[in-house]
Amino acid sequence: MDTVTTYLDTLARETHRPEAEVMTWVFQAGLRQLWRERALGQYLQHEISRDAAIEAAGIDWVELAERQHQAMVEDVSWGLTQ
Repeated sequence: MDTVTTYLDTLARETHRPEAEVMTWVFQAGLRQLWRERALGQYLQHEISRDAAIEAAGIDWVELAERQHQAMVEDVSWGLTQ
């Protein structure tokens, strides 16, 4: 818990913003990240379309998820042949 408090204090001090405002930013950033991860997971599980994933997470995140997924598939395939 000390680390969270330290992060909050540092961000508030360095941005010259009240802790409540920093907490709002933190909450919003975390919520956006969870929403993005949800959409990317749904896309990789073929539950939503690529277009829907792009709309929810952005093209850069979708392309990154595709590259990471392809790398994982290649690693598993390689591992199974060894």
